[in-house]
Amino acid sequence: MRIVSHVRRVQGRRRLVGAAVALVALVATACGAGGSGAGGSEAGLRVLVEAGGHAELQPVADAYEKETGTKVTFVELPYDGLYDRLSSELSSGSVSFDVAALDAIWLKSFAAAVKPLDGLFTDEVKADLFPALLTEAKVDGAYVGMPVWTNAEILYYRKDLFDDPANKSAFKARFGYDLVPPKTWQQFSDAAQFFTGKGRYGTDVKGAVETEYLATLLQAGATDMVLTGDGKVDLDNPAALTALDFYAGLNTKLKVSPPGAAQVDWAAAQNLYNQGKTAMLRFWAHAYTQIPADSPAKGKTGVTVLPAGPAGTAAVPGAWYLSVPKATGNAEGAEKFIEFAYQHNDLGVQTTLGLAARKSALQKYEKQPGHENLTALIAALDAPATAPRPANAKWQQIVDTVLIPMLQKAVVPGADNAALLKEAQAKTESLLK
Repeated sequence: MRIVSHVRRVQGRRRLVGAAVALVALVATACGAGGSGAGGSEAGLRVLVEAGGHAELQPVADAYEKETGTKVTFVELPYDGLYDRLSSELSSGSVSFDVAALDAIWLKSFAAAVKPLDGLFTDEVKADLFPALLTEAKVDGAYVGMPVWTNAEILYYRKDLFDDPANKSAFKARFGYDLVPPKTWQQFSDAAQFFTGKGRYGTDVKGAVETEYLATLLQAGATDMVLTGDGKVDLDNPAALTALDFYAGLNTKLKVSPPGAAQVDWAAAQNLYNQGKTAMLRFWAHAYTQIPADSPAKGKTGVTVLPAGPAGTAAVPGAWYLSVPKATGNAEGAEKFIEFAYQHNDLGVQTTLGLAARKSALQKYEKQPGHENLTALIAALDAPATAPRPANAKWQQIVDTVLIPMLQKAVVPGADNAALLKEAQAKTESLLK
């Protein structure tokens, strides 16, 4: 399923081969020799893409071929296979593709092997892209990828439950204010408690993925997301503790989430909501249009931004970028395709995932029926506290060996969150040595 593929690539359970340093060295040598690969072929362009993202680019490719006569051929691979293919070919200096779709967390690792695209980032282009995406696309002073689509978490809630007069009356009697879609952590906690019972939970807590905690970290006022701009570890701090106490406390103290939080990932959380077992869900915006027809939540779901913490609302973008390998013999054609993809970015909203990267592309559809999620997505991506994940070649190792194990321990009753953060700080520092 398309949704499974997308969830898999944004949830952070990635197997990144730890060869970034070696890759940079090999690229420096190989690029001097010049790659042959698909580049230079007059037959058209070859685009390397993760299988789950192919559909997002197909309408662009069709329009490009119609306008220019250049055929675009996609080479599809599963997520891990895509990374391995990129790592192998970019390090060898001989590539079989002209354009590659890169996950945001790969940009740092492959920056030395792809061409700077600064010429495409005019003032007009930058004004139509979200600040976090511009930050993410720039590595070591150069723009190395053009965002083609992005995602972010928003809050899903059962409108039928929130609008029910009996629920409104009971909630106000219990908490002293009106029942509304939560705008703050406190309102979210209260609503989660209110809707827990009689076979339903207020929300879920995800211990098996890290991105939602990172968004909570930003909402708590963290100025750095685990790492500072110069690569130093900044995890054992008051904002991180505030975030972890709130995030894990929904399960350990308030008990408003289903059992087994340590193993709950994106797919499990989505299934719980679609089955009517949770009243609220913090999830990626694309899933709004993919609620099954037989779900109790179908046609009864409202969306808004994630509840605000001390620093307001915030989200972590899940973006993909188009890049041009230095080794291609058709760099000019590749850049033209990427520029065309930017100009026709709105075509992505009409695909299964319904995503784009340009503000104007999302705004074009946000008022149309079935795209009510886009208003929340735009607000999430434009929130002042929203920020991208760190540009660090070892980021995925930090996620897999430090952050997720920390969360899985934190969501267990009796956990010492302060001690867990201190331990995570030390482990991350050791990993980066």
